[in-house]
Amino acid sequence: MTAYDVAQRLPAIKELRALCRVLGALDVVLDPESEDRYHLHDLAWAPGQELASMRDGSGNEYSIVFTAAGAYVRGFDHESPMSPYATDDEQPWPGVLDSVPGVFRECVEEPAFSDESGTPYVTVCLWREHGDTAWHHGDITFPETGQDGADWLFGLLTDRTPEAFRKWAQDYYEMPVDLDAVRHVYAGRPLTEEVVTALNPATTLAAVADEVAATGHPVG
Repeated sequence: MTAYDVAQRLPAIKELRALCRVLGALDVVLDPESEDRYHLHDLAWAPGQELASMRDGSGNEYSIVFTAAGAYVRGFDHESPMSPYATDDEQPWPGVLDSVPGVFRECVEEPAFSDESGTPYVTVCLWREHGDTAWHHGDITFPETGQDGADWLFGLLTDRTPEAFRKWAQDYYEMPVDLDAVRHVYAGRPLTEEVVTALNPATTLAAVADEVAATGHPVG
């Protein structure tokens, strides 16, 4: 699965934003003491913008910027042959960024998504304006030796089930994760003391409420 396939499977902007808030809220509860969580969601990343992000701690990441114009998605698989650091010219793979419209150019050039020389960390890029009926991507000829990493980078955004999150979380956190509690959060219902306890008995609603609220997910 490449960016082409992910473009067919991502939900519309409103639903994607809600899902990203869910992922951010769940990771706050499951990993409350961490300063570097796997999923983050920042309602006030920049004026008028929200940022959803994933970092796996091994150099792989994605960022989704929700702007007044729509949403910009970038992913970086550091082992992909499409990485700028795997190419002869150390530039983004041809076609990945070439067609990004002007309303998202500041996202392309965002220093937080680039190295010290200004080269974007990117192997996957998608975008969608509010008036669009589908996600867009560049015209890309993929290498024969590998893909862009889109299949696993965006796995929890294309398989949007509580079961998929539970499976991932149990593998990642190496602890049981209550499926009914995950379903509660996925349904957009406010976080409660009971749900927090079911997800992580080692914390409390009071301890995580402010950080969960900062993701945009409701707190009871």
